[in-house]
Amino acid sequence: MKTPIDRLRMIGLAEGASYLILLLVAMPLKYFAGLPIAVQIVGSLHGGLFILFVLSVMEVTIRRPWWSPKFWFFAALAALLPFGTFVFDGWLKRVEHERVASRLT
Repeated sequence: MKTPIDRLRMIGLAEGASYLILLLVAMPLKYFAGLPIAVQIVGSLHGGLFILFVLSVMEVTIRRPWWSPKFWFFAALAALLPFGTFVFDGWLKRVEHERVASRLT
């Protein structure tokens, strides 16, 4: 977690996992097993990770001003769609790899 991109990727993966747990575990527990506490706990965790994700996107944008508003759009879309942050992580990884490779040549 040395770079802002590393932090964004890690937080994004945690946020995406918490979203899936919320949708696939906590929500069914609430509606089919009558356990609303599951949504309260996982929902709170997911909300905190979502805020960290947004703050991390802001940090990357500040430190890398050449990234366009399109970056914000795709980051926001990734945070709202199930599995979105995992796709976004793959994109970030590819972009960083290409950036490092271009500096070496």
